[in-house]
Amino acid sequence: MLRSLPKRLIRKFLGTLNKAESEALLYDWAFWARPTQHPPPGNWTHWLILAGRGFGKTRTGAEWVRARVEAGQARHIALIAPTLGDARAVMVEGESGLLAVCPPDRRPKFEPSKHLLTWPCGAKARLFSADQPERLRGPQHDTAWADELCAWRLPDAGWDMLMFGLRLGGKPQCCITTTPKPIALLKRLVIDPAVAVTTGSTYENIENLAPSFARDVIAKYENTRLGRQELAAELLWDVPGALWSRDQIDGLYAPPTARLERIVVAIDPPATAGSNADACGIIVAARSGRMAYVLADRSCQGLSPLGWAARAVEAYHDFQADRIIAEGNQGGDMVLALLHQIDPNVAVRRVHARRGKVTRAEPVAALYEQGRVFHAAPMPALEDQMVTFTGAPSADSPDRLDALVWALADLMLTPKGQPRLRSL
Repeated sequence: MLRSLPKRLIRKFLGTLNKAESEALLYDWAFWARPTQHPPPGNWTHWLILAGRGFGKTRTGAEWVRARVEAGQARHIALIAPTLGDARAVMVEGESGLLAVCPPDRRPKFEPSKHLLTWPCGAKARLFSADQPERLRGPQHDTAWADELCAWRLPDAGWDMLMFGLRLGGKPQCCITTTPKPIALLKRLVIDPAVAVTTGSTYENIENLAPSFARDVIAKYENTRLGRQELAAELLWDVPGALWSRDQIDGLYAPPTARLERIVVAIDPPATAGSNADACGIIVAARSGRMAYVLADRSCQGLSPLGWAARAVEAYHDFQADRIIAEGNQGGDMVLALLHQIDPNVAVRRVHARRGKVTRAEPVAALYEQGRVFHAAPMPALEDQMVTFTGAPSADSPDRLDALVWALADLMLTPKGQPRLRSL
């Protein structure tokens, strides 16, 4: 095989090619790709590429889409990235994106204002932002490329909407290219028999990376936890310093079997409103004797203040709760007014955060360690926040976790009067 020859012989051979032959070889992905960049054999639905920075994930995803288009297998394609800007800059216009990998005579036309790529054969690809999963509601696809899945702000919602629309053709397929992070969705995909998993590290493509990358980045981070994740693409489910672990939570799924003494709905309201605001944490929990049960995560994002207040009141009635616990540091009077605007009779207790998040969360984490808290069912978004929360400064607000802490603190760490009993 040509690629197995010494580089001097490869260069000598390339020098004998004319322009047409050179261009044909330039776009021959079968020649350039490493074995781990070829689609795996088997009857898979999803191809999950878990690889380190610089592995060539983008090139692999783009070439996979190109191959399906040229084989007539892809006519309606979804391209999903963390944001629309990422989809355009990386998946379409990037140096390894779709415009770069397609030969000139088969290159798609890109219409940025329409978020649309159209190939000469008629195949079309639309760009989507994982921040707006509802935009995936309705469109149908036979092919999807999901880039940097672990960086999606709403991974479960985005993935669910994508799967509902991946229903065209005889064999719809999805390629997922991502550096691993400890999120529940990734864990489910890795063990799904319909998912073919390819792993790869930065080191596999080191000869094509800038020397400064090896000198400055790899040398700094290899053998560190961050380097194991970002370079070696290891699946590191437990985060150092986090108050909860995956194994701990996985062993605590159980619905309540005894009568519940008290049920609360806790709210951690967002500081701002709008589609890019933090989520409003809404957690329903109950106490039975010395045990507590997390019954539901009703958290929401993108709703108006009146919208999330209505959602909290709905949970209050759905679970016949005793009280709503509302964190009042962010516009406490407004929160009370909103809740009573929805239902004047709803019982509300306002609480204030006088200590830091870690200090408030530690006693609740201790309840889990004692085996005194169970989750009635898996709650991926909440549990992702729990197993990654260390208290370190972060761009992400642990809104669901904050609401969980308020709920369990009220149920288990605050003296109560004689509760009334009822069955759920």
